[in-house]
Amino acid sequence: MNHAQLTALGRALRVLGEHGDALTGDTPDTKLHEVKADIKRALNLLDDSVSGAAPSTRCPEHPNGPVDENAPDLCLLCETRRRAARRSEINGPEPAYSADPKPSRYGVREDRPQPQQRWLPELWNGQVWQLCGTPRRDRHEAELYIAAQRRGPRAAMAYRLVHEFTDYEVLRVWGTPVRVDIEPLGNL
Repeated sequence: MNHAQLTALGRALRVLGEHGDALTGDTPDTKLHEVKADIKRALNLLDDSVSGAAPSTRCPEHPNGPVDENAPDLCLLCETRRRAARRSEINGPEPAYSADPKPSRYGVREDRPQPQQRWLPELWNGQVWQLCGTPRRDRHEAELYIAAQRRGPRAAMAYRLVHEFTDYEVLRVWGTPVRVDIEPLGNL
């Protein structure tokens, strides 16, 4: 609802309030027809300003959710949650799904997963070491990758292989990393 609609609707409702204060048992029909016209005008303004669908439930969390006629707030989602809570109070916690679980094709996760080791090929870009290529699971494959990079047309001045296994350890360095100033003429 924009400001103009809000102002017009407020004005129409105030006029209706004044009509309500002035009504008595002997109010003439012309006055009642005027009240009827003002009510229609207020309803039309209200129809123009309402943009969404009317809520189907009385639930503030799911106003347009599915309806359950037996729920106090008519919300099926909240009533399902309340029923599950009542069931667990009476029956206790849910039992495990199966006494003989089927093994997953992806393996079973332990409470503390085992650390995985990787070999990270890195290159010296003149300022810092940066990852080049994909981390490898096989050290020999990572060394072959670095050898191919060194033979390439745009080889870096230095490469290194970092072993990652809960911590990082530099295994081998090819070349000499020299810090290069990125500004021409030494920043003069």
